[in-house]
Amino acid sequence: MQAIEIAAAVRSGQVRAIDLAETCLARLAQGDPFAAVTRVLAERARDEAGRVDAAVAAGRDPGPLAGVLYGVKDLFDVAGLPTTAGSAIYADAAPAAHDAQAIARLRQAGAVLVATLNMDEFAYGFATINARHGTTRNPHDPARLAGGSSGGSAAVVAAGIVPFALGSDTNGSIRVPASLTGLYGLKPTHGALPMAGVFPFAESFDDVGPFTASVADMQCLWQVLAGSPDVAGTGHELRVARLGGRFRDNADPDQLTAIDAIAPDAPLIAVPDIARARSAAFVITAFEGGALHAQALGRAPMQFDPATRDRLIAGALLPRGLYEQAQEFRLQFKQKILDLVAVYDVMLAPAAPCVAPPIADPRIMIDGAMVPARADLGVHTQPISFTGLPSLAVPLRRPGRLPLGLQLVGKPGGEPALLRFAAMLEDKGWTGSTLPVGEMA
Repeated sequence: MQAIEIAAAVRSGQVRAIDLAETCLARLAQGDPFAAVTRVLAERARDEAGRVDAAVAAGRDPGPLAGVLYGVKDLFDVAGLPTTAGSAIYADAAPAAHDAQAIARLRQAGAVLVATLNMDEFAYGFATINARHGTTRNPHDPARLAGGSSGGSAAVVAAGIVPFALGSDTNGSIRVPASLTGLYGLKPTHGALPMAGVFPFAESFDDVGPFTASVADMQCLWQVLAGSPDVAGTGHELRVARLGGRFRDNADPDQLTAIDAIAPDAPLIAVPDIARARSAAFVITAFEGGALHAQALGRAPMQFDPATRDRLIAGALLPRGLYEQAQEFRLQFKQKILDLVAVYDVMLAPAAPCVAPPIADPRIMIDGAMVPARADLGVHTQPISFTGLPSLAVPLRRPGRLPLGLQLVGKPGGEPALLRFAAMLEDKGWTGSTLPVGEMA
């Protein structure tokens, strides 16, 4: 069931929130075949569900997400728990005094937090290969990656364990796993959703956003998290373009076919300097990540995931002058892109460049060479983050086949237009979440 359907049933008294919580907790107690969950929050879930049921019994509206269960990536502050960011280094850190602001808004809307979820250590990767918690498996094929760094958040929604989950996106860490697991995933306009209480990776790009299985649920989550009454947009006919140049390279042919069929008459925009923008994004990300963890690297380097440690050390050694050059180029590039796309509401592009890679050989083909998926699954998402523009990953409807997604890219503050266009695509059957292959009737 969709989150909005569950909430309606709870508010009407047809279903009790505590029963939903107990069913989910019982499933989680049976094990975690996808290595998606890091902590089960049973006591908290029962308390929050009880509060929702008490509100219903008293005739009060518990909110638009009444009784809806969800999980959060393991870098959100959860009151009473250490915020680990997927790392053993902070497993015994002082507990958070308060919930992250995004969690607080969800709780006010009646949602029930049930788990924290697996991620690449410190969100540095596109694969959710975690030395402490294991590699998150894709519910559509457990031999394949779920993507990252918000892979645990994607997996629990794709597996039907919870109707939605929160992740974070720095260079594609929501959109990549959404594409690989057949979900909707939103990276908002940079800074549009509350970041208070979220462990940072690279603050120049960090954003939070939800995973859902439907546009209607995404619209509801956007309204709750952003406090926006305009969830679907109104007004003029949406102006659509297709992103060309590097966005047409290294894409699955089915993505390009879908883009061209969805908007056959839309102009093809050749975006300049994409490769340079991605290189500059790597520099900024590495520098900010390395600076953030420099003291811990000097104090306890062997406690880091080896793959993460080496990349953070390299970032910490980058000269500040190179970082400042990258930031200066970013300002110029962003203005150039804003001018280029000013007349469009929605721009179509691939999300992850391929279906989920196998865990046994986590590499993908980029520019004719096999490269690590952990670093390069964001080839199409990273340039969008570089601009700060909003982007909504949408799943192409392809029952019985591995998921593949597109990006709907908008103007700053253009999330309502993206949601409106996504609803149209879903209504016309172009997009929509499907059950994992092994669970199809």
